[in-house]
Amino acid sequence: MRTIRIGSGAGYSGDRIEPAVELAEKGNINYLVFECLAERTIAIAQNAKLNDPTKGYDPLLVQRFEAVLPICKKNGIKIITNMGAANPQAGAAKVREIAARLGLGKLKIAAISGDDVVEALKVSDTKILETGAPASSMASVLVSANAYVGAAPMVEALANGADVIITGRVADPSMFLAPQIHEFGWSQDDWDKIGKGTAVGHLLECGGQVTGGYYAEPGKKDVADLARLGFPIAEVSEDGAIVITKVEGSGGKVTEHTCKEQILYEVHDPKTYLTPDVTADFSQITFTEIAPNRIRVGGVTGRARTDTLKVSVGYNDGYMGEGQISYAGPGALARGQLALEIVKERLKITGVKANELRFDLIGVNSIHADVLAPAPEPTEVRVRVTGRCDSMKEAVRIGNEVETLYTNGPASGGGATKSAKQVVAMLSALFPRDKVVPVIEYLEA
Repeated sequence: MRTIRIGSGAGYSGDRIEPAVELAEKGNINYLVFECLAERTIAIAQNAKLNDPTKGYDPLLVQRFEAVLPICKKNGIKIITNMGAANPQAGAAKVREIAARLGLGKLKIAAISGDDVVEALKVSDTKILETGAPASSMASVLVSANAYVGAAPMVEALANGADVIITGRVADPSMFLAPQIHEFGWSQDDWDKIGKGTAVGHLLECGGQVTGGYYAEPGKKDVADLARLGFPIAEVSEDGAIVITKVEGSGGKVTEHTCKEQILYEVHDPKTYLTPDVTADFSQITFTEIAPNRIRVGGVTGRARTDTLKVSVGYNDGYMGEGQISYAGPGALARGQLALEIVKERLKITGVKANELRFDLIGVNSIHADVLAPAPEPTEVRVRVTGRCDSMKEAVRIGNEVETLYTNGPASGGGATKSAKQVVAMLSALFPRDKVVPVIEYLEA
């Protein structure tokens, strides 16, 4: 029975590059998948594209492809990635440029777009899930609206001989599912096999999380050699059998427990995991260790997909100003608390217009507030004041007031920083599947 090996080269936009090189060199893989597109990332990329039509793809695309493309070309490994972000065509053109510069010879690159539905959403009565308001009511502040496209256009591109596929917003598991459908000839309505292939994608989509990264906790869940963490590989057979593993000798580990933690990651209902390709059922999933760092996955099924696609909606939500400063030594906590009181009063005195303010002592109450019992008094604290405003001018004033604590606040403040930025917030919607039409363009290198 035929088996293919799929490697996960990245779990997010800024992920390490060396593990992908290790996979390409030593992983004996057929496909290398880079999952680099978070919800907010694509909204930021849309802004970049508005400022420069040649931009809008992942900022590390060039570095990643310079590192892995020669090895993948030599070893016959196909690459699939959503590093196209808001501009897959420009990303594909950049890959062609890299291939030509490195003298890699013939290469077929597919750019998949069509996920951008922002203009359609602006005039649509589609409801925003979190608020119930029509998307059209947000037309003036919308930055992006990208539908989660499924595996189908990537399967088509592979069938047409693509060596590299650069996409925009596709569902993360779909990038791993597409090669399985292509290689094994699975029907795209064989829901059980599509469900199994989606489980592969979900286990691999976060890169090093399933090999012990994000899992580790000293003394409780120890993981060796995290500085050289190896990224995962899925061995998939034609019948949907799955084994999760990694490159022999690489850091980290693949165990029943690392797989269980990852399969539950970002899954609200294991029985009904909705993707563009299938409604996957992970509720009966099993993980069995068949050898060190080799976990067999079973028990996954699937049901028919939905008639709608999730849309990630980015919009301008004002501006955020922030200031930070540190206090250390005896009495650090009391001085930090006094600093917060001073800034709180100063913002009132100077009339800073903020819709929301936070006053935190990092390491004391910035995450859990007063929910946890007080810890022993710290000998160092970091003051942080943040606020959301309607203008950049007002947001800047928040950090300025924190900075003035250098000479106008408690003793021995140091390491002050300040910043102000526009806030791109995210909402979601469900859009009719038949109104999202993927487009495939091919470039030859």
